[in-house]
Amino acid sequence: MMRLNTASARSEAGILATNKVLKNTYLLLSMTLLFSAAMAAVAMTLDLPHPGLIITMVGYFGLLFLTTRFSNSVLGLVFVFALTGFMGMTLGPILNMYVHAFSNGHELILTALGGTGVIFLGLSGYALTTRKDFSFMAGFLMVGVLVAFFAGLAAILFSVPALSLAVSAMFVLLMSGMILYQTSEIIHGGETNYILATVSLYVSIYNLFTSLLQLLGVFGGND
Repeated sequence: MMRLNTASARSEAGILATNKVLKNTYLLLSMTLLFSAAMAAVAMTLDLPHPGLIITMVGYFGLLFLTTRFSNSVLGLVFVFALTGFMGMTLGPILNMYVHAFSNGHELILTALGGTGVIFLGLSGYALTTRKDFSFMAGFLMVGVLVAFFAGLAAILFSVPALSLAVSAMFVLLMSGMILYQTSEIIHGGETNYILATVSLYVSIYNLFTSLLQLLGVFGGND
């Protein structure tokens, strides 16, 4: 009887811990998305130029390293906002480019934003309600992201539009899978740090949005 009570108490404690991680993750994710959007709006208003691939990569990986390094302290929160704010600043010039390059640029941005929201909420809701374990996707997603990342670099360096389009399509699928996987990890206790969980979901949402925007620009943009 005592063993049953102990097991029940542990199970209840695990559920409470998971719910706390979920709550903190979605709260912090909402705040970082709003902050990132605000930074993008500032960059658009000031018409800031894009910092370029090298500065973007150095800034992203540097801040990501610092966020991971201090994820168990208050400094982790500081670096989360630094990272998402920086990514918002790099997004602003991209959005300005769509606004100026296409007569329906604003519509493309809103459509990509709406599509991103629907995909994220739908997949997260599915993972939360079904509570399925998607940990089996880890290896496939890791390999897929690496392949897509290097293919994307090749598309930029060698100016291959068709490859760039294929990479965007790959990222839409991969980031959708990442959202399922990351949400599942939180639910099943694979990720217990809400700062790291927030960063993972933010990066997936960011890449999903930019990939959808690129696809919409190609197939639905009006010059």
